[in-house]
Amino acid sequence: MGMHRIIIHLVVFITLLFLIVDSGHMPFQAESVNHHPVFSDIAVRADEQDLRQEIEAVRKEVEQPAENARIDKIWKKVPGKAGVKVDVDASLEKMKKAGIFDRELLVVKEVKPEITLDELPASPIYRAREDQEQVALLINVSWGEDHIPAILQTLKDANAKANFFIEGKWAKEHNQLVEMIKEEGHVIGNHAYNHPDMSRMSKTDSAEQISQTNEIIHAITGDKPVYFAPPSGSFNDGTIQAANDQEMETILWSVDTIDWQKPTVPVMMKRVTEKLHPGAFILMHPTPVVEAGLADMLKAIKEKGYSVSTLDTILNEGR
Repeated sequence: MGMHRIIIHLVVFITLLFLIVDSGHMPFQAESVNHHPVFSDIAVRADEQDLRQEIEAVRKEVEQPAENARIDKIWKKVPGKAGVKVDVDASLEKMKKAGIFDRELLVVKEVKPEITLDELPASPIYRAREDQEQVALLINVSWGEDHIPAILQTLKDANAKANFFIEGKWAKEHNQLVEMIKEEGHVIGNHAYNHPDMSRMSKTDSAEQISQTNEIIHAITGDKPVYFAPPSGSFNDGTIQAANDQEMETILWSVDTIDWQKPTVPVMMKRVTEKLHPGAFILMHPTPVVEAGLADMLKAIKEKGYSVSTLDTILNEGR
């Protein structure tokens, strides 16, 4: 009888033991620590802190200070350059949604220079910034109409845009060519009215030369020029101020093809390629040698790592 009772107790004990071990029947199973609201909130805060630290570390690599426009002793007006600033909070929000740190999700904003090009006193511009991997072609037009269609075709074939500075008197007599230049997407600037020596002119007379040409070009294209190139690069302080008063920048050059001296194409090419530099303004005219050598010149410019841009692009102070 005693042995029977012991066996019964043993069976009951073993049965209870199985019930306790069976996780599906554990009456006091605890909620996972990882899913507890308090611990979950701590994990989120830790992830956010890690993301912010990573963004802050990269921010120091990415951010660049803005550079003010300035008056250089040699090159006169030089454009500024916008800075770069990382918006840490906006970047963090994007990465929190993505659940991962990703440089591509950085929110980067431009910082405008404190002094921009148009805030500088009146002064000519000879070139763009030293860090520009671009150059600009300046084509001064007061004659050479026979060569312009071929030059336009060469530019089109190379997908390049130039800057044509057109004399007012010439524009009035060749409005169809002016329209053609406009339609091809090139910048049209002002080259005075009748090619005077502006270094000998008063500010009043210079202003008349500029305004008269602006009116003619506006009548043909619908646009008022914002760039002025004095004929033969001849000017005085009154010339620059007259252009500035009409909200125009005076443009000169840093590389001269000297095409008016009728060099051979190889001579012109050698001169340009040897003097080429970042942000160069290359002066030329609609001449036979430019018509013949422009395609090779554009190819050489590209091989040296530069693109050909309009003044609007190369003088832009953004990033």
